[in-house]
Formats: sequence, structure tokens, C-alpha cells
Amino acid sequence: MKKAFLVILFILSAANIKAQEGLKFGIQGGIPLEEFNDEIGVVLGADFGHMWALGETVDLGVMVGYIHGFPEKFGTENALIDLPSIQFMPLTASVRIWTSNSFSFGANVGQAIGLNDGNDGGFYYRPQIGYLMGPSTEVNVSYTSIGLDNRNWSTVTLGILYTLQVKRPY
Repeated sequence: MKKAFLVILFILSAANIKAQEGLKFGIQGGIPLEEFNDEIGVVLGADFGHMWALGETVDLGVMVGYIHGFPEKFGTENALIDLPSIQFMPLTASVRIWTSNSFSFGANVGQAIGLNDGNDGGFYYRPQIGYLMGPSTEVNVSYTSIGLDNRNWSTVTLGILYTLQVKRPY
């Protein structure tokens, strides 16, 4: 699985597609769901990647990100329980399908590398719906899932994504 993913990432990053290209920078914030709801209070993340237009309705690209889960703090009269933060670095392939000039849906799929102690990471997928607010600014809502060894990390986030257009010299 990891070898196939790395081959796909290399092919996508080496592709010489003569279409409109864009570097993507994004941030998102949200809340954990299900299994991590009692341990994590809020989730913040950042994304960086590149998308290639494969026509007028489909974009394909690669993304790398950072996810940080801020822990809940529980206190009693006798003790303060301080839970650890949880961090991931997702490495993904991305696809976006534009249903109109302003709305898109798509997903990022790949591997999330665990950055904190005892976190091996796992299979990552993040479906999302986006609304283009201007020529380079998108607001999106997404669900993130990371399949860990014995648990599932899942969050709902609201994000903003900025596209820096890259113009080729030809």
C-alpha cells in the first residue's frame, strides 16, 4: 500500500500537465467525533499542496498537511489529568470535481503519519465540499478519518483554502 501510494505521488508530482496550476495553502479547525471526543477538545490543521486542472471540471493533485488535536484537561479537587496532544502529517493524493463555477466536492486519500509518541498513524481519507468565494479563496467543510490500529480518528472541520496561481513561461 505504501509503495503504491509513493509511486502515485511521484507520478503526479512529475507530470507535465499544460493546464492552469495552483499552489494551495489552507487552514482548518474543527471538533473530534466518536472515539476521541472525550480526549481532544479542538482540532487545528494546515495543508499545502499543488493541484492540476484536468479540464474544466476535474482537478488532481498532491497535498501534505499537519493536524494537531489539543487535549482536554480534566480536574478534580485532588488531581489534574493532563492528556497528551495528538499530531498527524497526512500525505495524500487529491481530486476535486467542480459541479459549477463555485461549488466543488472531492477527497484527499493517503497515509497519515503519526507524529506523537505511540502514534503509528494510518489510512487517511478526507471527503469535502467547497465553495469558491473569489478567484483564489475557497471555504470548505470536511470530514477526516484516520484508521489507527485499534481506534478511528474522526473529525469535522471548517476550512479556508487559498490558491496561488503559477504561470508557466510558455
